[in-house]
Amino acid sequence: MADFPNLSRRGFLNRSAAVGGLLVVPGLLTACSKTGADSADGEGALDKLRKQGFVRVAYADEAPYGYMEGKQLKGEAPALHREIFKALGVDELRPTLSEWDGLIPGLQAKKYDVVSAGMAITPERCANALFSEPEFISPTAMMVKKGNPKKITDLASAKAAGITIGVMAGAVEGSYAEGAGISKDKIKTLQKPQDGADAVKGGRVDAFLLTGISLRWLAKTNAATEVTEAFLPELKGKKQYSPGGAVFRKGNEDLRDAFNRELKKIVADKSRYVSLLQDYGFGASELPPATLKTADLCKG
Repeated sequence: MADFPNLSRRGFLNRSAAVGGLLVVPGLLTACSKTGADSADGEGALDKLRKQGFVRVAYADEAPYGYMEGKQLKGEAPALHREIFKALGVDELRPTLSEWDGLIPGLQAKKYDVVSAGMAITPERCANALFSEPEFISPTAMMVKKGNPKKITDLASAKAAGITIGVMAGAVEGSYAEGAGISKDKIKTLQKPQDGADAVKGGRVDAFLLTGISLRWLAKTNAATEVTEAFLPELKGKKQYSPGGAVFRKGNEDLRDAFNRELKKIVADKSRYVSLLQDYGFGASELPPATLKTADLCKG
C-alpha cells in the first residue's frame, strides 16, 4: 500500500483473550460458507436480517464510537450503521455490550451480526473477521492534567520526560508507546477510557494515550484534564493514521458488500457524512481518503 501504510486505531485481541480460549480456532473460522451464507439452508445473511427486521450489533461502551445513553445506542458507528441498514431494508439495531477483547470472539460465536465499535482495521483482525471499507480516520493524542504540567506534546517528549503512560488493554496504543522507546515499566494497562481519565487525575499515570476523538469526548466530563494536540505516532518508521470500520463474521461477504455499497454513498458526500456524525466530534477531517482501502490495510 503506497499512500497509507499500517493504519490502525486499535490493537488486536490481547494475550489474555487468546490464552483464555476466547479465540475461535482456524478450522472454525472457515466453517461458514464462502458464498456469504450464514445458515444451514444457505440463506444469505442480509436476507435473514431483512426478514427478521433487525440486526444484532455489538458495542464496547466507548464514546464517541459506540455507547449507551439511557436506553438508546449512540455514537459514530451506530449512527452510521443505522443509516446504512435502513437503506438495506433493516430498520432496527439491537445492541449487545461487550468488553473490547471479546468483540471478535463474540462475533465468531454468533452472539451478534456486526461489531459497531469503530474498530481498527489490522492484518491480525482481518485473519479472523471481515471488515467494511474505512468509516473514518483519527490521529492519536494524550490526556494530561489541566495545564499539562509535564509539557508533553507527543511520544518523543513523553519519553524524554520519563513519564508514565496509560493505555487501554488490547489497544494498539501500547505498541505506539513501545515503538517510541518508552520502557514497559512506564506503560500501565487500563480497562476503560474512564479508568484512564481517573488515573491521570489521580496521578497514577502522567498521560493517557488514545485517539484524539475519544479523548476530546472524555475530557467533556473530566474537567481536571486536557487533551494535547493530535499527532501521528510511528511504528517502524511508518505513520499511523488510525482508520476504523464495521466488522462482520467470515462467511457474511454478502452482508459486508451490501454495507460497503451504502457506506460509499455516505463517505462520498461530505455534507451528509458530517451531518450524520458531527454530534460525536467527527467532521470532514475524519473522512477516509478514497485511496484508503481495507484490502491494503489487511495486507499490512
